Amino acid sequence: MELSFTSLFSGAGGLDIGFEMAGFKHLYSTDIDTWSVKTLRNNRPKWDVEEADIREVSERDLPDSDVILAGVPCQGFSLGGNRKENDERNFLFQEVVRMAKIKKPRFIVIENVLNLRTMKEPKSGKPFVDVISEHFKSLGYYIKYNVFRVSGFGVPQTRRRFIFIASFDRFPSAFHWPTPEPDTPASAYLADLAVNPFISLPNHCPEWGFKSRVHEETGKAFDPTETPVPCRFSRTGSDGHPIRSLDAPFPAIDTGTIWGWAQGNVVAERKEKDRVNGQFVRNPNISLKLWRISASRLRRFTNREYARLQTFPDSW
Repeated sequence: MELSFTSLFSGAGGLDIGFEMAGFKHLYSTDIDTWSVKTLRNNRPKWDVEEADIREVSERDLPDSDVILAGVPCQGFSLGGNRKENDERNFLFQEVVRMAKIKKPRFIVIENVLNLRTMKEPKSGKPFVDVISEHFKSLGYYIKYNVFRVSGFGVPQTRRRFIFIASFDRFPSAFHWPTPEPDTPASAYLADLAVNPFISLPNHCPEWGFKSRVHEETGKAFDPTETPVPCRFSRTGSDGHPIRSLDAPFPAIDTGTIWGWAQGNVVAERKEKDRVNGQFVRNPNISLKLWRISASRLRRFTNREYARLQTFPDSW
């Protein structure tokens, strides 16, 4: 029997195409972001995709589906964000509850950051996950949730994700969470793209520190006979050395990080700003890990390479 799904907070469609690939039938997707909606419509022109604020979507206009997916906004919970307990986006899960109350799908699947387990809801003082669970339990749902390190499930990142499942029936005794496999190395997704034609690397002026021309393009094409090395060009203090290995998963890729390739005479040194003459001086002992990367050839990752790291298919 074919099961169907409705998707809320769809974004670029990661959950949607995952469920499609698993054999579920798509009925409806919605997101407030124009570019996300354009992405979905461009890739799935026959899908019913609506650009809308979820708070203005009538639950009675949603199709009846077996599953409601909800990639609720994570900015208020994320370790990479401001983690504000009163961020209004933290409470958009209530819109999922509103939809479930009327539509009564067999399952609700919510995907988010792991901090959803521990951050406290201001009014009750309880962790948000407990508050969300109580809402769905009041509608007759049974709850299970878990945290996964995605590198064990085919994603070349060490990112951890929180998965919440609400079932209208009791979970069968055979239910079990998937078992992780060995870590997926970045090479599985990026090795064939590394020596793509040169793409200029714009100057990067990080808002979080001094403003300077940190990296300069060299204007030389990559050498297909020499293996480039992946580098993190910004926010390198958050997870060690900026030069990474293709033989292991990358750290979590987030919106505050610029990644790219370096090839030929690659050197990464910790630097600090000399406030007198405006130049950078080498200082291996500074506490804030700001790095300068030099190489014969530099380029930043392409959109396709970022999509690969998120495991979007090349057709997307």
